[in-house]
Amino acid sequence: MSTAMPFAAGTTLLSDMTAAVKTAGVTLRDRHTPYARGVSLDEVVGEIHANDEAVLDVLRESLLRARPGAQWAEDELAGGALPPGEWWVVDPAEGNINHVHGMEDWAVTATLVRDNQPVLTVVHLPLTGDTYTAVAGGGARLNDRPLTVSAKTDLGAALIGTGQAKPGEDERTFRRIGDSVTAMLINGLVVRVSVPATMQLIHVAAGRMDAFWQFSDVRSGLVAGALLVSEAGGTVTDLAGEPWNTGSRDFLAAAPGIHDAALKVLSPIA
Repeated sequence: MSTAMPFAAGTTLLSDMTAAVKTAGVTLRDRHTPYARGVSLDEVVGEIHANDEAVLDVLRESLLRARPGAQWAEDELAGGALPPGEWWVVDPAEGNINHVHGMEDWAVTATLVRDNQPVLTVVHLPLTGDTYTAVAGGGARLNDRPLTVSAKTDLGAALIGTGQAKPGEDERTFRRIGDSVTAMLINGLVVRVSVPATMQLIHVAAGRMDAFWQFSDVRSGLVAGALLVSEAGGTVTDLAGEPWNTGSRDFLAAAPGIHDAALKVLSPIA
């Protein structure tokens, strides 16, 4: 991943992004309930879409105004490389499924991607008020505190995470997830399987977890965490060990001391 800020307006733009994401977070917080909403699949999906629409109404205009000329990636579940240029990749309710079930693991995220590399990101947790930010070449922070990944060097002592990227992925992907979890249970200390990806990746960036992998290329769940982890000193690649970008088919973000060992376990399954 790029380690240099590709434009000089990073600090000002990051401030504008943070304000926009925090304002959108108020909308999502106000929609949260301590109980599950919806019983049937149609009802649950309806609640998810209602969250997205309410937050996007607040977020989209502010971000497009903050960076004239940047394009908007419409489908938050899409993967693969984006066309050249700058794109806003946003998840208005990262962990939406948790939100509508009355849980607390959800956030609002906005990332500016330039030529398939994330260059600015904001992840805001409305229930706690915590805000994670990263600037390419400028480090990663939780509120005002710099972030640093774990110093671990032993995969056998590592807390590692994974999860599915979206419902309805193909059977081969689900089998790979299962096989990889088994392999990591054998080689690591503890494996967490949960959603969404960003809520695990902020832990990797903060040194609370040691690695996260995913057999998916859903951009909105990876771009924010990829930049946070890399700017906190972590290593972010695909499962062939090549530098990750939005066109990569799979994903591994890890503390440098265990990245190679994690890759050795996962790459035969990829």
